[in-house]
Amino acid sequence: MATRKSTPDTSRRSEKSRRAIYDAALALVAEAGYPKTTIEGIAARAGVGKQTIYRWWSSKADVLLEAFLDLTHRTAETAGQEPYAIPDTGDLAADLKAVLRATVDELLDPGFEAPARALTAEGVVNEQVGRQFITELLEPQLQLYVDRLRAAQSTGHVRPDIDPRIALELFVSPLAQRWLQRTGPISHAYTDALVDYALYGLAPR
Repeated sequence: MATRKSTPDTSRRSEKSRRAIYDAALALVAEAGYPKTTIEGIAARAGVGKQTIYRWWSSKADVLLEAFLDLTHRTAETAGQEPYAIPDTGDLAADLKAVLRATVDELLDPGFEAPARALTAEGVVNEQVGRQFITELLEPQLQLYVDRLRAAQSTGHVRPDIDPRIALELFVSPLAQRWLQRTGPISHAYTDALVDYALYGLAPR
């Protein structure tokens, strides 16, 4: 009696290839930098043909953006957290300091820093990549700060008349600028100070 051959699971094969492409793109950007990363290099590193990559993405920027979004979600899942989660313990200063400390740790991780810098730079000159980066990654993060500040308003820990979307920039924007422009070191102590300055002001109490 003839033995029936099992039908190959193409979905599993596709997912394996997709994962290999993600890993290859992130590794190459970290090792060689974004300008020297190519579709050909990603394909060779992942062990797939160029046509496989072009079937799913139109450019290396698209590959890297999707790989980076996947990385952020996997990192959160490994830590047992929701992506971009901000705690609400009732202590606003402690909650903001905790999430900003975690952000510092990410920004200082070479595996995270290299693709983040590459996508930020590419987003300045590539409108589509910039729009996707903001819509899919940055804006969801900022919205959680807005939600946490609004919760603090409801409990009387933040003035009711402030605009949370503007207020969050007091501690998020300085960190982003210092990291991007390398104008100084970033650390837990630095972001703790940003939160204290933002929440308590500069004038004597």
